[in-house]
Amino acid sequence: MTSTPTFAAIPKREGLRVSVARALRTAIVSGEMEPGAVYSAPSLGQHFGISATPVREALLDLVGEGLMSAVPNKGFRVAEVSEQDLDEITDLRLLLEPPAVRRAIASIPGRDVPVLRRLAQEVADRASAGDLIAYNEGDRRFHLRLLDYAGNQRLVDLIARLCDQTRLASLAPLIEQGALVAAATEHLELVDLIEAGDDVAAEALMERHLAHP
Repeated sequence: MTSTPTFAAIPKREGLRVSVARALRTAIVSGEMEPGAVYSAPSLGQHFGISATPVREALLDLVGEGLMSAVPNKGFRVAEVSEQDLDEITDLRLLLEPPAVRRAIASIPGRDVPVLRRLAQEVADRASAGDLIAYNEGDRRFHLRLLDYAGNQRLVDLIARLCDQTRLASLAPLIEQGALVAAATEHLELVDLIEAGDDVAAEALMERHLAHP
């Protein structure tokens, strides 16, 4: 029988649907909700101490994000992502992002560099704190903001979908290995290269950054 993860507390200031979805995302990213495991809205509702309705609505939101799938008459299954899936996603990002970053640097105004640095610092801070869900959100936000300067919205939309798919991979082992903080620090190094206008080095750093396990 599937064990119930230790979910984060539900903030009363947020709507239940939003709060439950946030708690479930955290559990998926941390690996507490196991890939392939099936969870029902009533059982999760009992754990949260609320009715099944907002839980079911939150689960449907995660279905829309590709994090879960509906299983008729049973509940909702946590989506699985294989090593091959991750390798294919990485290959695509390596093909698309580094050259896009190189093109984008010429279009980044100096006044925007502090904004990018703040976003990069937030990613580093979340990694240091071991806050996986905030790290994922910050990492996604930084990459997409940077790619915006390349002027190709289809590229940004595609990378956004690829980022969403990689959220299914647990980052917990990277925290234990100390690799998450190192990867997060590379965002700050990238901002330094952007400020220096070194597009060649920025492209090379993005290649190394994306190639991390």
